[in-house]
Amino acid sequence: MILSDKQILKEIKNKNILVRPFDRKCLGSNSYDVHLGEWLAVYKDEVLDAKAHNKVNYFKIPKEGHILHPTKLYLGVTLEYTETYKYVPFLEGKSSIGRLGIDIHATAGKGDVGFKNNWTLEISVKQPVKVYAGMPIGQLIYFKVEGDVLVPYNKKQSAKYNRKTNKPVESMMWKNF
Repeated sequence: MILSDKQILKEIKNKNILVRPFDRKCLGSNSYDVHLGEWLAVYKDEVLDAKAHNKVNYFKIPKEGHILHPTKLYLGVTLEYTETYKYVPFLEGKSSIGRLGIDIHATAGKGDVGFKNNWTLEISVKQPVKVYAGMPIGQLIYFKVEGDVLVPYNKKQSAKYNRKTNKPVESMMWKNF
């Protein structure tokens, strides 16, 4: 079951969902629109190694925007910080973003119960396109969970993305080896 706008507002009031900053105008019929934050990152090395900690270079998107190129993977971040209890958040790109040839996630569109952070975006483009900090980039959809969650994400010892930050977070795959 996907939460409606009315139910999302109720769960925000009940502190089961937190979106900061929250703007009522961003509430859709059954989703909440999120925006591109001011930071992007690119990997330093051309060849990435799944067993190694691949470092990134961070840069702020200038006011005049930044052109993304098809040959690069960009890590972006949502402006919004979110916390979710009792629901599974899914992040999808807005249709207007898709029509510009922008993909905002490669495989990581699902959050977990207990996730507390800004969302890192794995951004790729089909052709060069200019993006701007603060532009609408995606939407969060909330799904109801059946049954109790034994250990929420923020309490898991193995959770690799619990460090709070308003910058994109690089892959932590190397921690699995």
